[in-house]
Amino acid sequence: MNAEELKRRFAAGERYFPAVNLSRGRLIGAYFPGINLWGSDLSGANLAKAKLWGADLSRANLAKANLTRANLSGVKLNEANLRGAKLNYAKLYGANLTGAYYDDSTRFSRGFDPISQNMQKV
Repeated sequence: MNAEELKRRFAAGERYFPAVNLSRGRLIGAYFPGINLWGSDLSGANLAKAKLWGADLSRANLAKANLTRANLSGVKLNEANLRGAKLNYAKLYGANLTGAYYDDSTRFSRGFDPISQNMQKV
């Protein structure tokens, strides 16, 4: 599946897309509130300014993904791979990051504390 097909199917009302491969996908400013991308490969994807509130990204691979200024409020990111991801200015209010993986190259907004969110440094 590519980014355009995902947008088309979401617009048609579909919300359940577990384990899809959208690696390096261009989804800048995408509007996907409540989408289920459990276990999907979004490594290297550009999701800058995406609206994903209430989405399920549990166990998703978001390594090196650009989530700058994305709205991730209420998003499930349990056990997601966020190594090398850019989360600058991302809205993470109410997001569940328990068990999500990050490393020294992961970029968070100023003042964000991954330890208090039960994230795991690798």
